[in-house]
Amino acid sequence: MRKRKEKTVSPAIEAALEYGYVLAGAAIVAVAFNVFLLPNRIASGGVSGISTIMHALFGIEPAYVQWALNVPLFIAGVVLLGRQFGVKTFVGTVFLPLVVYLTKEMEPATTNPLLGAIFGGIGVGLGLGIVFRGRASTGGTDLAAQIIHKYTGLSLGMCVILIDGLIVLTAAFVFDIERALYALIALYVTSKTIDLVQVGLGYSKIALIITNEEEKVRRAILHEIDRGVTRLPAYGGYTEHERPVLMCVVAQSEFTKLKQIVRTIDPTAFVVVANAAEVLGEGFQRT
Repeated sequence: MRKRKEKTVSPAIEAALEYGYVLAGAAIVAVAFNVFLLPNRIASGGVSGISTIMHALFGIEPAYVQWALNVPLFIAGVVLLGRQFGVKTFVGTVFLPLVVYLTKEMEPATTNPLLGAIFGGIGVGLGLGIVFRGRASTGGTDLAAQIIHKYTGLSLGMCVILIDGLIVLTAAFVFDIERALYALIALYVTSKTIDLVQVGLGYSKIALIITNEEEKVRRAILHEIDRGVTRLPAYGGYTEHERPVLMCVVAQSEFTKLKQIVRTIDPTAFVVVANAAEVLGEGFQRT
């Protein structure tokens, strides 16, 4: 099988790219906040949600609230959790409120709260997903959730839900129940968009093949598709005879060819196919 060449990137370039991801992602989050969420009073959790509520109640600039909460939370995270969150996370923590402040005069993209929730959620999710690709975060209530998790024993997911839920509940009292429901929509869209950015659209297929022509199928996958194949030892549940399983991961565009090859070599082959959301390794995404 031909060996697929992996592109290597120098550590300096990789570090520069990661900082670029953090800055670009934080900027996208800030713009989405100013043009979609804040004008429609959608407090979809996190420090940005708190700043939306504070702006409505007291007229305080959202950027000031975000700085006032993000920086102390970052410091508390370093002190109480006993680990370094990294310079990139601190950059994201400080840079996001800065862009919120610089873009505060931008005109709202929509005054429809449903559109604001959907597209605000997409924008925030896109930005956070890019920041996460830079191996950092924008701090905020995520750090508070980690602190609560350490000292209460509650699961991290539960801590995040409690904090965001409390913010959304507060929004229901400050604004109205409709705005709280829109905030829940924004939260859901944000989480799904983050997953999409992290995993991507490039789904692969994983195939488990049980065939009487194991060697022919194996060679065809190796040489005609140029993909690796793994032989898994297995036994038939009824016959108790040895029936090795061939496992292969292929790109979407290669799946039809794989089916044709297996069908041609052994029409009676048993094939199980599933989506592989993320594949790391040679021939696919770099780790």
